[in-house]
Amino acid sequence: VHTYARHLQLRIATIFGGVSERPQIRALQQGVDLVVATPGRLLDLIRGREQSLRTLEFLVLDEADRMLDMGFVPAIRQIVRLLPRQRQTLLFSATLSREVEKLTREFMHNPKLIEIGRRSNPAETVTQYLFEVSHHAKSSLLSHLLKNEAMKTVLVFSRTKHGADRIARRLESLRISCATLHANRSQNQRLRALQDFKTGRVRVLVATDIAARGIDVEGISHVINYDFPRHPEDYVHRIGRTGRAHAVGEAISFLAHDDFAHLKTLERFLGRGILRRKVEGFSEPANTAAPHRPSGPRDPSAPPPAPYRPRRDTMPWRLRRSYRNKRRFPGHDRSS
Repeated sequence: VHTYARHLQLRIATIFGGVSERPQIRALQQGVDLVVATPGRLLDLIRGREQSLRTLEFLVLDEADRMLDMGFVPAIRQIVRLLPRQRQTLLFSATLSREVEKLTREFMHNPKLIEIGRRSNPAETVTQYLFEVSHHAKSSLLSHLLKNEAMKTVLVFSRTKHGADRIARRLESLRISCATLHANRSQNQRLRALQDFKTGRVRVLVATDIAARGIDVEGISHVINYDFPRHPEDYVHRIGRTGRAHAVGEAISFLAHDDFAHLKTLERFLGRGILRRKVEGFSEPANTAAPHRPSGPRDPSAPPPAPYRPRRDTMPWRLRRSYRNKRRFPGHDRSS
């Protein structure tokens, strides 16, 4: 925001957690025209009587879908209750789910819907391919791929915060320089991780979708989807971190056996398939079938199979009663 407004006479304050409150309180006391804030820290300052919202004219709710995922809605509700009724409200969201529509009805009055860039496609300079790999082999495949020196600046996406930490510990044990970026890291830790990634002090940055929304780093050579994205829009956002400004980049996805439905949805969204590749030692497909049971007569030397006894908790009530009566009165079915 400071960059966009550098030629305007606007006083701007940024309010967020993980850092000292004092500079933020000082900026608010001096008077501001624009406040960019995270809900939690802003609510803390309001409760501490450091900020009043009585003169607010415009409210902007950015990345509403992500704020829903992060559980910020209760804090936003408390903030909105303190706002003047006469105001203009704008809500931005990458996706328009039912939950987001509920937010628009709750916080806005007769809103107008404006859709821009509803369908976006990855840059043509980004090469996309995937590996079919089981969950337990992902970390080994990742470390194998990182042996390639062409992977200079690598952004790895994990679905969860704890998963990101596990990946980072694995890479550190192999002496691969890396940092993590997720909601459990303090603001200072996140800023340091981004700075180290930008300057090349660390080669690999492991991030979650939510934390990676603000990543703006030039020259990312590879994006690796360690966990396959659940939504096509997330896939496009992820791999959009490489191949910027007509630069060449690569997007690699790991596909486990429970990701095939999401892959089909993604390929329909993109209008094309994604190239499969294999690495020696990791070529076993993730959707392996059940082991083959030979047909034909049973081996007479083999022990007899155990008698079939259905589990009671999986049987309908009437069948349970019938089965119980048959055991108590052989040859006579009382339920008939």
